[in-house]
Amino acid sequence: MVGRPQRGRGGGHPLSRSDTALRVHRAAARIVLAILTALYAWMVGWMTLRAAPYGSDIASGLNRLLEWFAQRQSTAWITFDRVEFGANVAMFVPLGVIAVLWFGVRGWWTAPILGALASAAIETLQALLLDSRVADVRDVIANTLGSIVGMCLMLLLAFLLSPPHPRRQQEYRA
Repeated sequence: MVGRPQRGRGGGHPLSRSDTALRVHRAAARIVLAILTALYAWMVGWMTLRAAPYGSDIASGLNRLLEWFAQRQSTAWITFDRVEFGANVAMFVPLGVIAVLWFGVRGWWTAPILGALASAAIETLQALLLDSRVADVRDVIANTLGSIVGMCLMLLLAFLLSPPHPRRQQEYRA
């Protein structure tokens, strides 16, 4: 989310631009964010609502890779279930990022809710419409976890990029 302008600041501060320029900047940022959100939603729909999650070429390559991992003691723990869980987590990390961009740092709580709702909707559609796919509660958990990871990354980034609080600066100087 693009921050609000702080009035009364001068001296070359980035938010001291004219209100019109700032409104144009915010509108452009929202348009870009809307396009990225739509592309992400399309990608998730394409990945999750097809008859098969991937083709036979990827399946054979994945099976060969998992067999290779299984043959080694140090990587035998890497199984299809764990790879699938990790892929589901990774697929929903952008949702957590997008939720914080849309609703701001104070709206952090929307990320896990959106992750759970979107995932539950996907799993319901898979159960109702796709005989070749299996709806699974573990997918809802993994997807929600992914949205929480994305949210946490954005909150950490916001914390690291935020200017220090004026009172804390005075305490450090004293």
